[in-house]
Amino acid sequence: MDFRKRKNGPLPILSDSEKGMKVGIVCCSNGKQPEWKEQQGQLTRVFAQMGLEPVYSECIFAETSVFGGTARERAKSLMDFYKDPEIRAIYDISGGDIANEVLPYLDFKIIRDSGKRFWGYSDLTTVINAIYTQTGNPSVLYQVRNLIYDHADEQIRNFKASVLEGNNDLYDVKYDFIQGEELRGVVVGGNIRCLLKLAGTKYWPGMEGKILLLESYGGTVPRMATYLAQLNQMGVFHQLAGIILGTFTAMEQQQCRPDIVNLVKTYTGSTLPIVMTREIGHGTDSKAIIMGKEVCIHGQAGTI
Repeated sequence: MDFRKRKNGPLPILSDSEKGMKVGIVCCSNGKQPEWKEQQGQLTRVFAQMGLEPVYSECIFAETSVFGGTARERAKSLMDFYKDPEIRAIYDISGGDIANEVLPYLDFKIIRDSGKRFWGYSDLTTVINAIYTQTGNPSVLYQVRNLIYDHADEQIRNFKASVLEGNNDLYDVKYDFIQGEELRGVVVGGNIRCLLKLAGTKYWPGMEGKILLLESYGGTVPRMATYLAQLNQMGVFHQLAGIILGTFTAMEQQQCRPDIVNLVKTYTGSTLPIVMTREIGHGTDSKAIIMGKEVCIHGQAGTI
């Protein structure tokens, strides 16, 4: 297939003189609970072993309810990393519900000109798509906390190979075509629930000719049917070049019927190309995909 003809690692290969390169760690969505401090130490050690120095935002831990700071404070902590020339990439370690609060306080000109990649997943779908819509810059749908969870060895190996050595291991995502034989277009989307928070706002990504990636953690048939109906009523499925379906954790765990493929086909019919992968989503074994970049996927099976 013809997905990437050049290396996609958002950080350059490190020379010996560059070891200790700084990366920013933020929580734009729900703040972490106090018990996460042990995991913070684990993540710091993993980064250090790879020659990276994590610099943590002041808004990591929840102070009131789920808030690690006001929306303005969380946005400022993110923008401080974009402005800091020593910070080479930014990783969001949060998820939850409140990431879209920060969007009005972001300076998208600074983000656009910085050349820095933003990494996050789940609720950070709102930030990832807003960055693309407002700047054209790509971001990475991936949760860096995977480096310390139950597939840590493989995740660290893939992360190092891609981010620090310029290979594609972290982005080599296996797929199967559900219908059609080729997908070509810019990938947008992410978590279906969180993407729909952008509906009706200036941060909503234009869908004409795009490939829409959808995945979900919670929610079974009724909730997915609601989300898909909303996308349909917005005219999205008539604009797309195709769809990539990641994992839908709750539906798969409960073996729901109809499954997500059949629910989606209710609205797409039999002609829109659809690809499915088990390697993008909320699993701790999930890989990464660059959002806001054009892809070309062809052949009945292979790697993205």
